[in-house]
Amino acid sequence: MFTGLVEETGEFIALSHSPAGARLTLRAPLVSTDVKIGDSIAVNGCCLTVTEAKESVLSFDLLSETLQRTNLGALTPGAPVNLERALSAHARLGGHFVQGHVDASCSILAFEQVGADHRLEITLPEEFARYVAFKGSIAIDGISLTVAEVRAASFVIWIIPHTLSVTNLRTAKAGDRVNLEFDLLAKYVERLLATR
Repeated sequence: MFTGLVEETGEFIALSHSPAGARLTLRAPLVSTDVKIGDSIAVNGCCLTVTEAKESVLSFDLLSETLQRTNLGALTPGAPVNLERALSAHARLGGHFVQGHVDASCSILAFEQVGADHRLEITLPEEFARYVAFKGSIAIDGISLTVAEVRAASFVIWIIPHTLSVTNLRTAKAGDRVNLEFDLLAKYVERLLATR
């Protein structure tokens, strides 16, 4: 379980493919300080298990499903990735409950500065539209954010300067794909209503 509060942006090093999937390697000076093999870390919002740790370099094994559902397979060397260690029992919950289970990877339609802030518009596939609500929570590349506007086939988020400076959004542009995780509560409500 995560909060959607990014601890650091790591640096993508490489993705090596194999018949079973792939291995993701990245540099993470902060989150690697107390990491152990088997620990969970959210990488661009995707919960991954540390399989190797050497100084500040971490490796993770990825399944084919992970590569298909997320933007991790499209990373280029040096790209920033959002990192968050799993929530500890005594930590403050400053964002919202994020599982690290990416629902979809969708395209940025527009990302533009408006005054000191940035307006971010992302495509919203019809099959997921029911999970997005005005002022509801959503995780974008693992960042806990609030929906400002829901449109016919997209939604809008406003990004403050601090969020821009401490996440991978500082390099984002229209056409890039971002990982989306929709609110856990909405999914459970839908399931409960369906079984009545």
